[in-house]
Amino acid sequence: MKQKRIFSKLVLLLTGLFFYLPILYIIVFSFNDGRSLTKFEGFSLRWYDKMFSDSSMMEALGYTILIACIATVVSTIVGTLTAIGLSRSRKIMRSLVMQINDLPVLNPEIVTAIGLLMFFSSLGISKGLGTLILAHIMFCIPYVILSVTPKLRSLDPNLADAALDLGATPFQALMQVIVPQITPGILSGALIAFTMSFDDFIISYFVTGNGISNISIIVYTMSKRINPSINALSTVVILLITIALILINIIPIIQEKKKGRNAK
Repeated sequence: MKQKRIFSKLVLLLTGLFFYLPILYIIVFSFNDGRSLTKFEGFSLRWYDKMFSDSSMMEALGYTILIACIATVVSTIVGTLTAIGLSRSRKIMRSLVMQINDLPVLNPEIVTAIGLLMFFSSLGISKGLGTLILAHIMFCIPYVILSVTPKLRSLDPNLADAALDLGATPFQALMQVIVPQITPGILSGALIAFTMSFDDFIISYFVTGNGISNISIIVYTMSKRINPSINALSTVVILLITIALILINIIPIIQEKKKGRNAK
């Protein structure tokens, strides 16, 4: 039994090293003074300075944040309203829509990317910032729906009806009764949407146009040649994604604690 526990811990340790050593390697060599990607020649911030002075990198960062913010706001609103509508729908309709909603999540990204490319081409829409934003909104909405739906299922189904009986309008019942109860799910969905949009590469690569690049595309382009600035850029991306993931886990805990205090 003891040997089994030691073996399990060893496997867990090796798995953790396999996943996180490459990330640690990138972070360490982003502070390397030399151009070598294998030999650390001293601590320096030169590659961060070069990154922030590179107009193409900063433009890509700006596009990435802009697209992620727009995709997050739109997908959160649409996904939340869809989830609320489905919660009031018939079981057959709800089951059918949820199965359709799962398709973009389960579908390989390359298939989704090619499908969007052909769809925009068939409509004669020029690839660019608009197609990139639409594509990101499309694949972010299912994650918001999947995040909000469990919160709606935990609510009393008669809550909205009770608010309407007490004189609230449908909009007031939605904004003052339903939404506050499912806020943790909405915030989690929004943060997941932001994370998915921020680091997407495959779909972005297929639907973007000339002169429009996000961080993932820039990193892919830079990986074809030795450029240590890629480590600095990757470290910034890792930092932003890590902050988003921490918030995803912390916000629901804070919300639950507030509910517990209010209940007392």
